[in-house]
Amino acid sequence: MSVIGLFPGSFDPIHNGHVDLVKRSRPLFGELVVAVLNNENKKPTFSLAERIEMLNELFADDPGIRVKSFSGLLVDFARQLGAGYIVRGLRTGTDLDYELPMTLMNRRLEPDVATLFLFPASEYQDLSSSLIKEVFRLGGQPEGLLPELVERRLIERFAGDR
Repeated sequence: MSVIGLFPGSFDPIHNGHVDLVKRSRPLFGELVVAVLNNENKKPTFSLAERIEMLNELFADDPGIRVKSFSGLLVDFARQLGAGYIVRGLRTGTDLDYELPMTLMNRRLEPDVATLFLFPASEYQDLSSSLIKEVFRLGGQPEGLLPELVERRLIERFAGDR
């Protein structure tokens, strides 16, 4: 039986830090599920369908990567998939402060699912989807931070704001 890893996030938008973490964690698992959070309380820039479409396009060349959406408790989704590991990216100590209580609660709720923390490549250490969206909203266009297809879509999305 193959080990399944789960890489969750809102991915709004997916940036090169996310891509780096997917590519570096992928060899650790027989299958990696990129899980897009469907959170009705957030107002995403891209719809759930658009985010899934972009992720599927980005990772189309690897049959061991599946893209799925989820809502509710992450450990319930991990259990449903049979995933043994949750992959989370850490950029700073602030991320650890945010992630640690969730990781401990997840362990309490589902002891058989472990969390694996990875650091993105140093050139992506400061990236966040929120910051990227803000730069685009204000008319900037940072280069080398987004996959080309995501950058094109962000330019189109914010074209009316410029």
